[in-house]
Parts: sequence; structure tokens; C-alpha cells
Amino acid sequence: MVRSGDQVGWEGALYALQHNGGLPVHVGGKTALSMQGKAHFLELSRTIVSLFAPSDVRLPKWFVDGDWGTKILYHRTSFLPPEVGIADMETGAFSIRVSTAARALMEFLHLASTLEDFVEARELMDGLNNLRPKQVQPLLEGCRSVKVKRLFLYFAELSGHTWVNHVDRSAIDLGSGTRTLVSEGAYVSQYELMVPKEFVSNAKAGL
Repeated sequence: MVRSGDQVGWEGALYALQHNGGLPVHVGGKTALSMQGKAHFLELSRTIVSLFAPSDVRLPKWFVDGDWGTKILYHRTSFLPPEVGIADMETGAFSIRVSTAARALMEFLHLASTLEDFVEARELMDGLNNLRPKQVQPLLEGCRSVKVKRLFLYFAELSGHTWVNHVDRSAIDLGSGTRTLVSEGAYVSQYELMVPKEFVSNAKAGL
């Protein structure tokens, strides 16, 4: 219920979904990274909000039809285990469920499909220098996307993050076979990835 004259933004509507409706819907991807200050070059006004939920969760009509002052992108996917890497974040008078930085980047990688997306993901990883291996480990072990797991580890190495050295890779299924991000690129044998040539050249140059 909304009192006459009150305006409810997307945060309040999401709060109602989570706490009153009991739906496992959370803020994820670039929106979550921006809310945590991990994506300073993104538009802070968040004119697009990315929400995620398990594949079988449908949004109620009142939310779909509502005008929440922003464009809502709703992604139904189960490539990551539910509840792992999701935390409460204060947004004023209430809190909403938001992906932690590690999960948010994995969600962004899952949706990435263009060269621009992969370059942006590579830049986003640069800002995740303070992740904790014990938080990253269960996400990588539970992730069902081979592409996401390989890219996450590869980008962490390119960024020079020390926490990646403490991730137990023997417990992570990285699959087999090459994953191709671009048709003409450079091959990274360790992760069986065909990546943009600039990724490899920049790594060799120490950039």
C-alpha cells in the first residue's frame, strides 16, 4: 500500500518484493557494483537497475507495471547458487538484498556478449583488490558457467590481485574446450580462452 501523495522509488518497491512478498530477487551486476562504489565510471544516477532472481521466479504484475523512476532489467538465471554472495545494504530507512562485489562481477560476466562488455568487466576487476578468498571460493565452486569462472580468475590475475593466489583451484571445475570471446584474438592456454589481443599485450607490457 502507498499513501496518497507518496512516491515510491525502485528501492522501496524492491524492499516490498523481498520483505513483504518473500521473493528471492536482489540487486546485481553493474548496479550492485555501483552501489558499493566499485564502478566509479558508471553513471551514478543508475538510470538502469539490474535485478536478478532464480529462473523460476516471476515478478508480480504490480511491480512490472509500476513506474519506479528508472529502467528495470530483470534477469532470471540460476548459474550461481542462491543466497551465496548476497548481503543486506542500507538504503536510508530500510535495507535491500544486494550482490557482493564478487557475485556482482560474475553476474556481469554472465551477461557479457560484446567486446565492450568484456573490456568493461576487465576494468571493473581492477577495483576488486580487497576481495576475500573465503568469499570468492564458494561462488566459484557453485558457479555453473565455465566461461564466467575462467574469466573471473583470468581477469583477477591480469589485475595483479594477491587474493587470487589463495583460491583453491583444485575444487573448481573449469571444464574443457576453448571458450571464444572474440572471433580474432589471442589464445590464453591456461584458461583455454580466446580473448581480445589487447588483454594479452597489456599483460606482457605490465599494464
